[in-house]
Amino acid sequence: MTNPETQSTKATHRGSLACVGLGMTLGSHLTPLARSHIAQADVIFAGLSDGIVEMWLQRMHPDVRSLQSYYQEGKSRLTTYRQWVDLMMTEVRAGKRVCGVFYGHPGIFAWAPHKAIEAARAEGYAAHMEPGISAEDCLYADLGIDPGRFGCQHFEASQLLLFERRIDPTGYLVLWQVGLVGDRSLARFQTGPAYRQVLVELLSQHYPLDHEVIVYRAATLPIQQPRMRRVALRDLPNIELPAEETVVLPPSETLRPNLAVQAKLAALDEQEKAGLPV
Repeated sequence: MTNPETQSTKATHRGSLACVGLGMTLGSHLTPLARSHIAQADVIFAGLSDGIVEMWLQRMHPDVRSLQSYYQEGKSRLTTYRQWVDLMMTEVRAGKRVCGVFYGHPGIFAWAPHKAIEAARAEGYAAHMEPGISAEDCLYADLGIDPGRFGCQHFEASQLLLFERRIDPTGYLVLWQVGLVGDRSLARFQTGPAYRQVLVELLSQHYPLDHEVIVYRAATLPIQQPRMRRVALRDLPNIELPAEETVVLPPSETLRPNLAVQAKLAALDEQEKAGLPV
């Protein structure tokens, strides 16, 4: 005779979780594997950038549940993201194949997908993250930047202010969520010019105030073009700057040769040419 408790446990552990990325631009960035996870899911949870994108996803699956309504002014985003994890895990524990669909890459600037996958695996469920084309990928393409040429640093803007980080002005500096810079509450959707002025004061220790910076936003709809504005560093506090826009500082200094290391490498080259062990 089958034990009902064992049968129930087996049913529960058939649940699974996949977190996938739709990419940045509607339709054109969706990979075949991400599409497959969406098609095979019992329920979809959607954390997307645009209502139109959400409507498009609803045409692909009969049970799409939006996560956007959990955002509220004055409510900590961390509380919202924990709710997202709870929502997904409740359905996983009920034995359903759950797919979390997020704009861009589901693991970049996305706390909830990482935590949900961590929780699912800790409880013995199958969990997988499928990468997507991120805003960073679009940035390289749209701005014509090769991160391998001079190097590229990426910082969340508030983290750059709140902690002692090392800035290298010989490479590109990419700052994310500058529109929220200085917000320690995690409950606001934007901070004002005075907060950005603090950021400019920090950056001015490494860049001249007339240094040209690029304010960038990737296209999210096929009818859109990427948005790129070039302004002087000193003017950054005085422009409209939504949280979705990214600030890029091109190099302000040239690369300096490390002569001591170059001499060591040259000596090794000579040893190799002479047939000596290196």
